[in-house]
Amino acid sequence: MALRRAAGAVHGVEVDAPHVEVAGRTDAAIARDLLRAAGVSDAAIDARAGEVARAAAEAYEELCPPDLSEYVAPGVVDALDRLAGEPERYRLALVTGNLEPVARRKLASAGIGHYFVAGQGGFGSDSEHRDELPAVARARAGGWARERTVVIGDTPRDIACARADGVRVIAVATGPYSAEALADADAVVDSARAVLPVIADFATSA
Repeated sequence: MALRRAAGAVHGVEVDAPHVEVAGRTDAAIARDLLRAAGVSDAAIDARAGEVARAAAEAYEELCPPDLSEYVAPGVVDALDRLAGEPERYRLALVTGNLEPVARRKLASAGIGHYFVAGQGGFGSDSEHRDELPAVARARAGGWARERTVVIGDTPRDIACARADGVRVIAVATGPYSAEALADADAVVDSARAVLPVIADFATSA
């Protein structure tokens, strides 16, 4: 909603393309497809991408409910607590197609933003191409080694971005995709809690 509103307002067009796929994609890529469907050229999209990003962040700040905790999957808080409790072994970072201000606002409203410190992660603000984001996050973590990096996600694009950077990936089949659709991951689990033993195994073998 915020992205559609911002893209339409900046370019002065009606943005209504319900067929545009959003799962696992960057906000910039989604905005490009929405604007293309409205007849906007790639050159115009590129020229005003920064304006759209700023407008989208402002719109999301206005539209985001103050409490999104009901959307946090069971076991997520426990898993984050346990991983954050071993900083010498694990480092948490967001790798998301959302623009950074949008991602951080969303997680703050969900009550889990404090697990992900500023200056870390890879966001849709950094690149339109989701496959580039794990490398961005590793660079911000001081050149975090590929063999110590694990992407956790719930879409085939999460798997693809991990593969593009040569890192391992755990797929959690609690989102829009079935376990069968996520079978290309290194491991597929059915809950956030089930991520923990897999992470521990990966850490041992790294």
